[in-house]
Amino acid sequence: MELGTAVRERRSIRKFKPADVPPDLVREILNAARWSPSWGNTQPWEFYILTGPILAKIKEMNMEKPAAGVPPAPDVPMPESWPENMKARYNELGKTVFSALGIAREDKASRFQHYQNMVTFFGAPCLILACISRNNVVEYPMLDVGLISQTICLLAHDKGLGTCILAAAASYPDAIRTIASIPEDKRIIVGIALGYPDLDFPLNHIDRKRAEISEFVHWVE
Repeated sequence: MELGTAVRERRSIRKFKPADVPPDLVREILNAARWSPSWGNTQPWEFYILTGPILAKIKEMNMEKPAAGVPPAPDVPMPESWPENMKARYNELGKTVFSALGIAREDKASRFQHYQNMVTFFGAPCLILACISRNNVVEYPMLDVGLISQTICLLAHDKGLGTCILAAAASYPDAIRTIASIPEDKRIIVGIALGYPDLDFPLNHIDRKRAEISEFVHWVE
């Protein structure tokens, strides 16, 4: 696939087919993604690939804790506020998602069901957890994790797979470390749901919008 096409066509997949992703294909993607840039070639990322019974336990835990009133406690705090232009984009995406699903604002049950779908990674049979060492400073390793995550998503798209980068996959890191035997000194940053996209699902065809470069590019002469 031509690179520009991959960048434009890659999208967040919000429903996956139940078919497993062959482990060798995951390895092939990660073997190519390791050439992503990082600060000073430090390559601070570590990945844990969750499938099968372990992934099923993570999904179950992600439904049980919110139902029990346990608040998320991610290793990387979620933003508490956004500038108005970013908040507007975020709200617009929410409206687009619920409109595509035919869910009204007052339909709390359906909205909760969508939330459960999200915290169970939209049915993905594979979850890639990106981690960094607790001994690292956060800022540059976080940037590096973002770089390699994008590369993974583009490579997966090229192979006919779908992905969704999910902060919700790292909402309860202590429980995840226990279930998946991830060492305590690993900070869980984000999860990448991976699988074969269900192309008949409406959310996998929603209209995506991006700001014109005039909104964020500044020429200095």
